[in-house]
Amino acid sequence: MSTPAPVRPPSDTDLLSTLFDLGRQVMSVLDLEELLAKIPELIARLTRFSAFAVYLLDEQRQDLRIAYAVGYPDDAPTTHRLKVGEGVVGAAVQEARPILVNDIRDEPRYRGPLRDMLSQLAVPMRRKGKVIGALNLLSESAGAFSSQDEALLRQFGAHVAVAIENARLFKSERQYVATLETLAEIGREMSSILDLDVLLTRIASLTKRLIDYRTFGILVLNDTTQVLDVKFAVRYGENATSKHVKLGQGLVGWAAQHKEPLLVADVSQDDRYLDLVPDVRSELVVPMLIKDRCIGVFDLESPELGAFTTEHMELLTLLASQAAVAIENARLYEEVSRNEERIERELRFAQRVQRALLPTELPAGLRSADFAGRFEPANELGGDLHDFLGPETNILVVAVGDVSGKGAPAALYGAYVSELVRSRTLRRRYAPDRFSVSGVLQTMNQILHERQLEEYYCTLCYALFDFDRRVLTMANSGLPYPIKCSEKTCSQIELPGVPLGSFPGVAYDELVIPLERGDIFVFCTDGIFETVNDGDEEFGATRVAEVVRAHRGATAKGIVDAVFAAASVFGGRSPQSDDMTVVAVKITAEIEATN
Repeated sequence: MSTPAPVRPPSDTDLLSTLFDLGRQVMSVLDLEELLAKIPELIARLTRFSAFAVYLLDEQRQDLRIAYAVGYPDDAPTTHRLKVGEGVVGAAVQEARPILVNDIRDEPRYRGPLRDMLSQLAVPMRRKGKVIGALNLLSESAGAFSSQDEALLRQFGAHVAVAIENARLFKSERQYVATLETLAEIGREMSSILDLDVLLTRIASLTKRLIDYRTFGILVLNDTTQVLDVKFAVRYGENATSKHVKLGQGLVGWAAQHKEPLLVADVSQDDRYLDLVPDVRSELVVPMLIKDRCIGVFDLESPELGAFTTEHMELLTLLASQAAVAIENARLYEEVSRNEERIERELRFAQRVQRALLPTELPAGLRSADFAGRFEPANELGGDLHDFLGPETNILVVAVGDVSGKGAPAALYGAYVSELVRSRTLRRRYAPDRFSVSGVLQTMNQILHERQLEEYYCTLCYALFDFDRRVLTMANSGLPYPIKCSEKTCSQIELPGVPLGSFPGVAYDELVIPLERGDIFVFCTDGIFETVNDGDEEFGATRVAEVVRAHRGATAKGIVDAVFAAASVFGGRSPQSDDMTVVAVKITAEIEATN
């Protein structure tokens, strides 16, 4: 009987080859949960162990939690946490070096839940000099791990750290896309609810899909008393002494008064906090704004320190903007339904509201252009809209639109379109590539088409003036062609497009025009072009261009007033059946190119 050949220990070359293969495998996994489960399988090719855990560092709390474990009690990931510096694992993270323990019985720092283990190897995972967690190997045998195991696991831990960061980034991107889709879905759902009580309940439920909270309140501002009233609450201060907060009082009143969100990681350190709800440690307050008017706030509270993040604040700000429009629509609908005998007075009120929603203050800091707009409805309410927005430094967005139909339905539809324009324009700050000039019209078209109001559509011209790049980028969805007037020419800019809401999946062209000092751009709704005289002759684009050319030396407001005056004289006493809007932008200074 022959003696079996002795097992040859792996050579350095074999170990390096294995380590390279393990690194390649771990880097190929982008799903974080799948990656964590694969790590112990790969480590088993390097050394033997009885139990294993991946600890990840919570930077805010400065403690370590078990993200994945083998051979540990089932409740260990939820019950076992270590402070940085606590136990062998915490010490390895704090000192940023591996710690090898040959006999746990002689190691006073051991803090693990497994008391029958004798050997331990804790290896920190470092990424760009920063420790993100640790690998922890345990064995029931004393002296189970060698210095070679320590060296191999240190190298493998570096691969794992990179793989975990990649998986986190991949997960974050997927969550970001999913969040945007959720926000769009929430916006569509909220805009379809007109019962205020149902809407507030639904807002609380939808908010839970984006941010986990323990206490949530919706407070609405009473313009007369300047008091914020709690209109809806989830576990909101059953023992609180007050359900009303004065404007400017507490964190809630401060956010409403200053129209700014507040993120407070520790309310005990903020003198503005009012102790109305027991055991609150952190709070997030976001005002609900329509234009620059605050109608109320969202108030989220948590018993944990630092429970809310900047990302939560940005998400809730977008949601609050959508909710503000939905709440205003629901409140308006409720008021009209309850007071049918006061329809005439409500129409006059709605007319004032519509006027108030038009831009009253122009974006600050734009010195290269003079701009103005004017709107005259054919009846009490109109379907025309226009806005001036400054989403970024040295950027002016001009939007001019015309909703089909007349009266209150067109006005409501127009108000909704206006808020779509604003919300998508302001999102350029967070995702400029997702909300290009043509992209704004494309997303608005999809949203309006999904409303299934076939009898309504909107023509809209969306123009972005970039004074740093010295260009105008424009897209159009059926509004009459704008007029450009320079020293040499004065004519329409031909840019066709399909009205918003008519068909799904429509793409819109972009036109880029260089800007020069003295250029004038005039946008009109068809009520101006289609003004008719006693002979049933239309005013037309040619006459508008002549008026603009004749008043090139005037201010933007002077040009707007001149167009209205000329159309009025032309129409005489003939009744006009359409709303009229004119917007003018005049380049008043040399535009310097950025370096």
